[in-house]
Amino acid sequence: MKITFPVLSLVLFTLFFSALVSGQSLEQLQALRNQAQQKSATTGGDSSASTVSPMDLSTDITLPSMSSGTNSVGRYYSQPRQGMSLPGEPTIESVYPSTPQMAAPPYASNLFIGGFESERASGLNEDYLIAPGDKISIWMWGAVNYSGVATVDNQGNIFIPNIGPIHLANAPASSVNSIVQQRIRQVYTDVNIYINLLTSTPVSVFISGPVIRPGQYAGQASDSILYYLRRAGGIDFHRGSFRIIEIKRAGESIQTIDLYQFARHGRLPEHQFKDGDVILVHPIGNTVTVTSGAKNSFTFEFLTEELSGGLLNEFAIPNNAVNHVAISGLRDGEQFAKYLTTKQFESTYLKAGDIVAYSEDHEQNIYKINIAGSFAGQSKFMVEKGTRIHQLLDYIAVNPQTSDADNIYLLRKSVALKQAEIIEESLQRLERSIYTAPISSSGEGAIRVQEAQLVSDFIARAREVEPLGKVIISEDGKLANVLLEHDDTIFIPSATDLVHVGGEVLLPQSVVFNNEADIEDYLAWAGGFTQRADSERILVIKKNGNVKIASLDEGFWFKGESDSTIEAGDQVVVLPSIEVKSLQAIKDITQIIYQIAVAANVALD
Repeated sequence: MKITFPVLSLVLFTLFFSALVSGQSLEQLQALRNQAQQKSATTGGDSSASTVSPMDLSTDITLPSMSSGTNSVGRYYSQPRQGMSLPGEPTIESVYPSTPQMAAPPYASNLFIGGFESERASGLNEDYLIAPGDKISIWMWGAVNYSGVATVDNQGNIFIPNIGPIHLANAPASSVNSIVQQRIRQVYTDVNIYINLLTSTPVSVFISGPVIRPGQYAGQASDSILYYLRRAGGIDFHRGSFRIIEIKRAGESIQTIDLYQFARHGRLPEHQFKDGDVILVHPIGNTVTVTSGAKNSFTFEFLTEELSGGLLNEFAIPNNAVNHVAISGLRDGEQFAKYLTTKQFESTYLKAGDIVAYSEDHEQNIYKINIAGSFAGQSKFMVEKGTRIHQLLDYIAVNPQTSDADNIYLLRKSVALKQAEIIEESLQRLERSIYTAPISSSGEGAIRVQEAQLVSDFIARAREVEPLGKVIISEDGKLANVLLEHDDTIFIPSATDLVHVGGEVLLPQSVVFNNEADIEDYLAWAGGFTQRADSERILVIKKNGNVKIASLDEGFWFKGESDSTIEAGDQVVVLPSIEVKSLQAIKDITQIIYQIAVAANVALD
C-alpha cells in the first residue's frame, strides 16, 4: 500500500511543527523531511510505519542558565539578589546626599545590626490570625473517612463536603482546631478528627519615609516591625525618627510605635500585618548629642516637652564619678555654652542641636606615688596633696646593705614631657639649618645632600628616644625635701661595686670599682676609644642622676680634665664625634646629643 500525498503532507507538517516547537534549525528540518521520504519508500506503503513521533526529536538546545545549577527561570534569576546592584541601577551612594559623620550614633541604632531578619521561627505562631490563602489539613476517620487540604477563601471560609463553609478569618491559630471540630461534630458525632494549620500566607507591606531602601517587602503577618524595617536597610540615621513610626491601613493610622520603649523597657506592641499595610517612618525630631562621660554616648531624639537635663541623664547614664556637665549649642541664633554641676544640669532646659559632655572635674587631693629600684615592701603609696618626700621615706622599707638611700632621685612625667619638648625644638631647629644652609659650589652641594640624609636619619632616631624625666634631689648625702606630684616615681639605686662604661668604646662593659683608678683607667679597661669617639665629650652619670662632663684633651669645647672623680655605681658614656661641614649644624647636633644623653641616659650617634 502506497502513502498518499495528503498523508505524506500531514507527516511533513507534523515534523515541521514538532521541530519548530523544539527549536530545531532549518538544516534539521530538511534532514527530517529526507528521513521521512526514505522511510516511506522502504516501508512498502505501511502508513503506520511512516509516522514520526515528536518524542523522537532531539531537544538538547537549552539556555545555559537552566543547566548551571543556579536558581533561575530562563535568563532571569528567581532568587533575591542579596543587595547586588545591576549595571546602571541606582545605588545608595548615588541617590543619597553626602552627609558629615555624626559625632555620636543614634540611640537604639544597634537594633539594626546583624542579620536577625533571616532568623525566622521554625513553627507557626499560636497567636497568628488566619488570613485568606492559608492552608489547613483536615483528617476524619470512623463513621466517615475524609482527608483533604482546605484553603481559606477570600471570604475567610474553608469548605468541607457535607459540612459546608466554616469561617476562620482572623481566628487565632491556636483556636482553629476547636472551631473546625465543633462545626464537624454538629453533623458527625461518632468520628475522629485531626486538624493542622499547614502554612500561613505571606503579606506584602510597604515601607516609606527616611529608611535606606523604601519599597514593598514580603513577610509573615505576625512578623515584628523590626523585621520589616531591617529588610528596608534600617532607619536613616540622619533623617529618620526612632520615636514616631506609624502603621497605616487604608490610609488611616492604626498604630504608632516608639523604638525607645523597646530599647529601654523591651516593650514592642503586637501587630498583625495585612496586605497593603504601610510602615511610615517620620522625620527625625529634636536631637541632643552626648559626646563623652556617659555609658550611653549617643545622639538622642526627644519630643519638645522632653528636652531637659534630668531626662537626658536617664537615657545617657553618666559615669559614676561625673560631677560637671558642659553644654554647647545655639540660643536665639547665637552661640551658647555653659558649665554646670550635675545637680544644676538636672533642671536645665535643653534645645535641639545641643551637645553635652559629662566630665569628672574633681580637685585631685590624693596622689599615687610609685617606688622603684632597690626596696622592700609595697611599690605604691597613696598620699595627700602637699606631701613631701621626707614624710613618705619613713614608710619605705629598704635594706641598707643592698640599697643606696643617699643617691635617691625622682622620675617625674611632667619633667619628661618638658625634656621631650626641648629636644623637639632643637630637632626642628636642626632641620631648618641643614635644609636652608647656603651652597657655594656644586661639589659642596653634593656633599650637603649626603649630610642632609645622614642628619635626617639622626633626627628620626632622636625622635624615638623617650626622656626619663629625672629630678636630682640628692647631693653629697643630703636629700632635698621636695613636694611630690601625682604619679612620681621615687628611684632608690642599688648598692653596687661596679662602674659602667659605654658609648664609643671598643668593649662596653661594667668594671669593678677601684679607689685608685681614674676615668682614663676605666676607659682603658673598656678597650679605649673607637674611631668615632670624641675624647672631648665624655659624660659621667652619677648614681643620683646628676651628669658631669669630662674631657681628656683640651679642645674646642672643654679644657682637658682627666681627674674627674669616679664612684661606684657611676656610668661613663663616651659621645660620638660629629663630622658636618656646617658649624651651626655641629653645634645643634652636639646640643641634641647632650640633651638626649642627659634626659634618657642614651648616647645617640
